[in-house]
Amino acid sequence: MFTPGERERYARHLILPQIGEEGQRKLKEAAVLVIGAGGLGSPVSMYLAAAGVGRIGLADFDKVDRTNLHRQILFGESNVGEPKLDAARRRLHDMNPEITIETHAAAVTSENALSMFAAYDVIVDGTDNFPTRYLVNDACVLSGKPNVFGSIFRFDGQASVFWAKRGPCYRCLYPEPPPPGLVPSCAEGGVLGVLPGVIGTIQATETIKLITGAGEPLLGRLLMFDALAMGFRELQLRKDPQCAICGERPTIHELIDYEGFCNPMQSGEVTAAELAAMHDIVLIDVREPFEWNQGHLEGARLIPMGQLQRNLDTIPRDRDVVLYCRSGSRSAYALEMLRAAGFVRVRHLKGGILAWQRAGGS
Repeated sequence: MFTPGERERYARHLILPQIGEEGQRKLKEAAVLVIGAGGLGSPVSMYLAAAGVGRIGLADFDKVDRTNLHRQILFGESNVGEPKLDAARRRLHDMNPEITIETHAAAVTSENALSMFAAYDVIVDGTDNFPTRYLVNDACVLSGKPNVFGSIFRFDGQASVFWAKRGPCYRCLYPEPPPPGLVPSCAEGGVLGVLPGVIGTIQATETIKLITGAGEPLLGRLLMFDALAMGFRELQLRKDPQCAICGERPTIHELIDYEGFCNPMQSGEVTAAELAAMHDIVLIDVREPFEWNQGHLEGARLIPMGQLQRNLDTIPRDRDVVLYCRSGSRSAYALEMLRAAGFVRVRHLKGGILAWQRAGGS
């Protein structure tokens, strides 16, 4: 069952009565899909590999960026610009050459989620956006898979296990996605570098518990972590009989892509190239002051999102207005605010200042 090398590697597991040879065998035979090889996916995949999970799938389509390095411990400076999956595969195989690493270099979508999930026993959600989070939840419910959930933002984190067969799903807690622009991403709001290590390690722990049957998993419980206070709180969760996908009369029977629900509306966009050719416009930066101080577009005016409503009277209605933020999410929400207030000649920069920089702007 185990080679001499494996017995040596897993010696501290084998002497645990809650794991032992049987539990380690279950780990060796298990297959886990980790969605996202970023802040959460890094500690999750590393600890699952170290624990001896026999087959680990990684789904990601991004490249390593220098801004990842303060929290994504799978990668180093030498990996900047490299596809995350290539670097992750080498790192995990170096940690444990006895296991199989499978890579899925694609976004999880309504077309591939169910077929991708079918090959795995446990799904670990390491995503950082609401469209994918709801899609993962729904695919887990429809396929009967446990969803080991984690989320991080600034100094706060959450973790739980959503498994419709044995308890609530993510929609029982959050039935609908938030309005576009209401919740900034970690890239827009920041995140403490060690925070994903805390939450990702909890996710890895819960995954190992699910596979081995050890302990009590976070089913029906939401664990909340406050890094500034260094404290944990726990909320009891109940299955919602009215849940749209796991309730008594579900209304969701197939997957859809939630970009339209969670992402900003696409109308009213202007590309970086189009913006560069525009003249006599009012350019408004809706980011926070600390972001503005790190760099902004020439000729722009700073009106942070939280101050936009009370500054509407200072924005001309008889000129073309272009809003921008870091990546286009907040500016699209600001666009809808201005349109609701009766502004007509207003658009926003698609992809934000990042798209402007990629296009060669300064």
